[in-house]
Amino acid sequence: MNDKILRQKDVQDITGLSRSTIYRHVNSGTFPTPIKLTERLIGWRASVILDWMANRPEV
Repeated sequence: MNDKILRQKDVQDITGLSRSTIYRHVNSGTFPTPIKLTERLIGWRASVILDWMANRPEV
């Protein structure tokens, strides 16, 4: 299985959340934790973000 890695901007575009909101949710445990790609780069697996989107409560 080839799961695409999404960078910060891609996650913001897909979810509609701002950078600070994403990190606030990551810190509270309500958003998937990013994976470390290099010393300075992080990303999220596309399947994890899509699962989160499908299962998040409606606001």
